[in-house]
Amino acid sequence: MNKTYTIIILSIIILILLAGIGLYATTYPLKSSDLTYQKGKTKEKHFVQAYCKGEIEVRLPDKTRVDCLTDEYAIEFDYANKWAESIGQSLYYAKMTGKKPAVAIIMKKPTDERYIKRIEKANSDITIFKIQGYKNSSL
Repeated sequence: MNKTYTIIILSIIILILLAGIGLYATTYPLKSSDLTYQKGKTKEKHFVQAYCKGEIEVRLPDKTRVDCLTDEYAIEFDYANKWAESIGQSLYYAKMTGKKPAVAIIMKKPTDERYIKRIEKANSDITIFKIQGYKNSSL
């Protein structure tokens, strides 16, 4: 009886954990995409359209626009080199909407990771979503 009881309890725990993982996966605010940056062809709006799981270009009363608004986040999409600008916009949009601040940083090349580190140092309250806008080079 003890062994059966233990198996039932472990099964219930595993089901609860799996349900939690499934819930997290469904609430992740960005879609999956294989869009890559091409100089002169790919614009920020293309990444917003490809990745945003919420409302796109939500106009606020002061006529500013949130790139992507989800149930949880106000997300500013920007290229990595515009990291400082993205911080201010995400904080402002979060304040205006009552959502959490987030940035979706579009990296054009592997060295753009340095900009992510700058955002982390500047404000740990901003959620960062990395978008790899480049293809890995195969050797």
